This record gives sequence, structure tokens and C-alpha cells, in this order.
Amino acid sequence: MSEARKKLAVVLFNLGGPDGPDSVRPFLRNLFRDPAIIQAPGLIREALALFISTVRTKEAQANYAKMGGGSPLLPGTIRQANALADVLAPQWPDYDIRVWPAMRYWHPFTEDVAKEVKAWQPDEAVLLPLYPQFSTTTTGSSLTAWRKAGGPETRALCCYPTEAAFVDAHAALIRKTWEKAGRPENMRLLFSAHGLPKKIIDAGDPYQWQVEQTAAAVMRQLPDFPDHQICYQSRVGPLEWIGPSTEDAIEAAARDGKSILLTPIAFVSEHIETLVELDEEYAEIAEELGVKSYLRVPALGDDPIFIEGLANMVGQALNGPGGLRPEAGERICPADCSACPCQSVT
Repeated sequence: MSEARKKLAVVLFNLGGPDGPDSVRPFLRNLFRDPAIIQAPGLIREALALFISTVRTKEAQANYAKMGGGSPLLPGTIRQANALADVLAPQWPDYDIRVWPAMRYWHPFTEDVAKEVKAWQPDEAVLLPLYPQFSTTTTGSSLTAWRKAGGPETRALCCYPTEAAFVDAHAALIRKTWEKAGRPENMRLLFSAHGLPKKIIDAGDPYQWQVEQTAAAVMRQLPDFPDHQICYQSRVGPLEWIGPSTEDAIEAAARDGKSILLTPIAFVSEHIETLVELDEEYAEIAEELGVKSYLRVPALGDDPIFIEGLANMVGQALNGPGGLRPEAGERICPADCSACPCQSVT
């Protein structure tokens, strides 16, 4: 009788999204009650979450209605999980491999997936965020929720802003979008990433620095686009956010007589920030300002190059020592990024 195969659990962290109109408000409340998102005392945070989710529900429901009533994020993440499992299976034939999506603010909740994976009793568990650039508000929050729920964690990746296949996939999609449009000239390439309040970055969050590293790595493969800029979208609330904003970058391009090729550099899946904010709201601004051409590069999704990169990182995690990667001695963030989870304690 053959020996039973070892069990490998791979967990894909992501934001999550409402699956229908009735779940929009509780999803928003879950989002804004997270102390990683609103850094206020508990009772104040709960009150703010209730207020914000109530005020924003109607508008959010209207936006999700454009996508069939709910977010496409979970179906897209399931496709990524299935594609990753298909790549991993022949690479690791000695393992029984299962890949779980784990969503932070809606089903399947990170906490519930942690319990499910724990009950499966894997020999190895690799935590793999679908946030390429680390932030305390995204991967950091997911890791905290996973650990509080007692989820198994033998190996985890905190970030991969310059991972080779991830960069290759972005560069290839940018070029493909440009060529499909007939290679229009006088283009400005905008790298649009989700924004953060400036105070979070000032407190040592490495997200902005890592976004800059991703953009620089992609640009090394795109010599045809000397005119480029990083910008940040999705600002909410009265706080000062990192910039320039994507809207300001579009306005600047219009003033300079530039066409726009915009790529969602920090999003690996299509969801409300790409399908509504980028494709409709910002496209409308560009049209009103007289931008001749506004092209939007697709998110990576289940692009084979990107999935191969995820599989490579799983393999590197399994072949290396346990714990968090990069290790403290291999951290990529500069010293002033004090919130980097891999910061050296020596």
C-alpha cells in the first residue's frame, strides 16, 4: 500500500466583496471597523464604521449593480486559485494540494478559512497574499486575522513587488494593450495604485515605497514609454492621502496634451476600483478634459505568467526555511519602513 501524500494548503489572501445588494452594507461595515483601516479607539471606530457604511451603501449598491449586483472579486480569486492548483500539482506530485481563497471583509472570511484549513491538518501551509505590495492595511490585517483565528502557518509571504514573473506579466499586458490599440503615440503611462492616508505611510508602512519599486521594475522592460507617472486612487474621507491622485494625474496629462495608458499596478483582480472607478469615472474625466485616447490595461487575473509566478513563490517558500519570507536578514524595504514585517531585530 502506497504511503499517503503530505498535505499542502495554499491560502490566497484578498479583500473580498459583497455578493449581492443586501451584503453591501455589512461588507462596508466590516471594512471600516477594522482597526488597520480606521485607527481609532474601539467604540469610536465602531460608530464611524456604522455611520460610513450607512451613508455609502446606496451609492455602492448602484456601482455594484453595474457588475451584476455584487463584486466579481471572489469569482476571479477562485479562478486564480484553480489555475494555481493546476500549476502546482505536477510540480509537487508528492503533495495533496488545496488552494483556498480567504477574504478579509466578506465570505469566505479569513477566520472561517483558517478553521477549515486547520481541520484539514496540512503538513505545510503557505500564506500567499494577492496584494503584491505589503501594507499594514491589507496583508498585515489578513495575517493578524489568520493568526487570531489559530490558522496553521508554516510559511508565509509578505510581499513580492519585484518578483520576476509578476513584473513580466504587467509589462506584457501593458504592451499588449498598447499594440492592440494601434500603438498610439504621445502616450503617458499612469501606474494607478490604491491610495492610503499619508499618516499611515509616515508611520512606517512600506506600501508606497514598494509600489515605486514595482513601477521601476516594469519600466525597465518598457523603453518605449519614457513618459510615465505613479498615481493613487480611491481616496475617501478628510485625511491627507498620498499623491498625486489619479484624477490629478489625468488632469496633468490633459494639460500636457498627452493620451493616457493606465495600468492598475497594485490590483491583481478586477473589482469595483478597476471596473467602475477606472473604466467609468476616470474615463469620463479624461473625456471631459479632451484626452484623445484613454486606454486601461486589464488586471492580471489568471494570466498564465502571473500564475506561474505565484507557483514559483510557493515553491521557494517550500524549499526555504519556515516562517515569513523575505526573512529579516533579506528584507527589501529601507530602514525607515519600520512597519515592514521582515525588519531585522538584530
